[in-house]
Amino acid sequence: MQNVKVGLVGAGTIGMRHIQAIDALKEISLVAIADPSLTVEGLVTKRAIPLYKEAQTMFEAGNLDAVIVAAPTNHHYDIVMNALNHHLTVLVEKPITATIEEARKVTSFAYKQKCQVLVGHQRRYYPCTKTAKDIIHSGRIGTLMAMTGQWTVRKDSQYYEPHWRRQVEAGPILTNLIHEIDLLHFICGDIVMVSAEITNHDQKFSKEDAVAIIMKFANNAIGSFVLSDRTPTPWNWEMALGENAKFPKSEQNAIRFMGTKGSLEFPNLVLWSHSNADGNWQDEIFPEEIETPFVDAYVAQCRHLCSVVRGTQRPIIGAENGTKSLEVTLAVIRAANEGTRVIIDRLLK
Repeated sequence: MQNVKVGLVGAGTIGMRHIQAIDALKEISLVAIADPSLTVEGLVTKRAIPLYKEAQTMFEAGNLDAVIVAAPTNHHYDIVMNALNHHLTVLVEKPITATIEEARKVTSFAYKQKCQVLVGHQRRYYPCTKTAKDIIHSGRIGTLMAMTGQWTVRKDSQYYEPHWRRQVEAGPILTNLIHEIDLLHFICGDIVMVSAEITNHDQKFSKEDAVAIIMKFANNAIGSFVLSDRTPTPWNWEMALGENAKFPKSEQNAIRFMGTKGSLEFPNLVLWSHSNADGNWQDEIFPEEIETPFVDAYVAQCRHLCSVVRGTQRPIIGAENGTKSLEVTLAVIRAANEGTRVIIDRLLK
């Protein structure tokens, strides 16, 4: 079986993470890169593959089965539509596009072209994610009543040196919260209402410094979430799970799901419950640690891309689900800007 030939658009921080995943697999080969930066020249010279300044030129050169799009969000739409026009399978980093209208056009055009679009919400590939969903949907914690979570880190000043990272499109809501929204959508079900408060009184950039969110799910459970990229804490996915060797592992869980029979910490799964089904708050509550294997989610995602190209699997998260996550995330921004609750099902119509 021939290797899947993939091109990469954008060889920045996330682009390099995709390259590491490609290098870890035998069934896929990186055959071209499109990136206008001169700093990429050494990378392609070492690999003896062509470098293109524009994605379109790379697509026109042919010799691709798929493309990974890791460019800034405001370029996603044009690049993805161009790739679909060349009948390529597409893995696009989250968010799928900058706007809902663009995302819907991508979904429609992919269907017309009979092409598959995968969206880079790689956290769905961790075994702990599926296990958490199975625990909640099996009723082990009873009826899901509420959840709470946070993603709080401090990114240094160097991170914001590219001007585009100071804009709303590159703020933590669209860059980081969208991951949490996708996880909650997968584990808990559809989010039908959000309200939010935003502040940017620290850096005073266009993008937000922190956001607090209240949400309601279709199953009537409620939730809250706090997000900030200006606060040094151990309470975030990367440190909790040790997702990347660049991040220290804190093992401090950042999300908790509360049901009528028990509660679940996530992503390091700890199930809390009383010894009897009708436990009282005055009774002792016991933890049960649930072990799941650790995998490199980017490698798992890349392996899945190969299966989608070969037609043996359908996307775990395709354009339609990627659009849902974007819709809720944009609703958070709208709720904060307008000072109102946003009903998601009205937004979708």
